[in-house]
Amino acid sequence: MATKADHTTVHSAAHTGDHVIELRQVGTRFGDHVVHEGLDLSVRRGEILGLAGGSGAGKSVLLREMILLQRPSSGEIELFGSNVATLDAAGATALRQRWGVMFQRGGLFGSICVRANVGLPLREVTGLDDGLIDEIAEWKLALTGLPPDAGLKLPGELSGGMLKRAALARALALDPELLFLDEPTSGLDPASSAGVDELILSTHALFGPTIVIVSHDVELLWRVCDRVAVLGEGHVLAIGPMADLAEVDHPVVQAYFTDRRGAAGPGATRHEAN
Repeated sequence: MATKADHTTVHSAAHTGDHVIELRQVGTRFGDHVVHEGLDLSVRRGEILGLAGGSGAGKSVLLREMILLQRPSSGEIELFGSNVATLDAAGATALRQRWGVMFQRGGLFGSICVRANVGLPLREVTGLDDGLIDEIAEWKLALTGLPPDAGLKLPGELSGGMLKRAALARALALDPELLFLDEPTSGLDPASSAGVDELILSTHALFGPTIVIVSHDVELLWRVCDRVAVLGEGHVLAIGPMADLAEVDHPVVQAYFTDRRGAAGPGATRHEAN
């Protein structure tokens, strides 16, 4: 199994302070319930950043705020140098075209075939003819390792692992600079999960996007991420490479890394960790 260290870094800018995402003092509240309070986070261009933390830490909420599906209660979010609070509708639409999202449950339309799902973003924003869009969609599906006939199936006819790959193909449809992956290995068996790990690494090596991964899968975080931000108590408790985080003495961070999955470390397989 290849790891992040086995792949050549595509963007040296990942270490230069060139940031694609900046969150400053972000607060999120639902009534009296506080999810985030004074949260700061920067995502470097070209890196693979993981968002980790226990249930209720606000990982998915933060993802929704970064992809403009909801607004934080306070603070600032800056994407590609633009403060999202100041964007008009046209500016927000243009910004969304610079990223792709792989949703936890795929998010594909069940009534149309997989190829049509992958081609949908191209039909919405380009003037390409249908034949060329179908060819591009088939190429994206092939890049994710799906067989040629997968594109003609409905999403409900795919296995869990194949559905994840199809969702990634759609996220890549517009050749995005930024990818958001929401729990990309959830619900998969160990072999399929390992295949997704490798797919993320190969996608990064081939296209070089900045990738933000929300995941509870500690093995995935060990294998693919340059850095991981651990959320808890309303903010980022710690951030850094996984090897560094395993040494952090904060009790919440320690609890996260000493459970039966986190104890596996970078060299173990999912089978050994369970």
